[in-house]
Parts: sequence; C-alpha cells; structure tokens
Amino acid sequence: MGAAAIDPGNPVGMSKTVSNGSVADNGGANPASGYGIINASSMDEAVTLAKGCPILDVNGSVEVAEIMEM
Repeated sequence: MGAAAIDPGNPVGMSKTVSNGSVADNGGANPASGYGIINASSMDEAVTLAKGCPILDVNGSVEVAEIMEM
C-alpha cells in the first residue's frame, strides 16, 4: 500500500460489543483482528490498495470502510 498508508495500523485484541444497556464479550458480528488507515480518493481506489495488504498472503481478509468525519 506504500505511501497511501497513513497509519499502517496494529493488531487488536478481542472486542466487546456495547449496546444500549448491555455489554457482550462476543467480539461482535464481524470481529476485527487489526486495522490500518490509507489515503484514497475513492472507495474503488481503497479496494485496489487493500488488495496489496500482506494479510491476504496468509488467507486473511480485509474490510474496507470510509472514515466518516464527525
């Protein structure tokens, strides 16, 4: 992903799912194993860049999502 990698990320531990009034130790419907932040001009470009992620070499997968400005 080269220069597009703004934050190459890190692995993450098991997550908790926080809902209104409860907390579950189940890791959620789609638990993450790590994260990275890339700069892309479109979702298509981000997907293309994600195809270069080294986790794919060990049969992992990558979820691509836009960071929403708050």
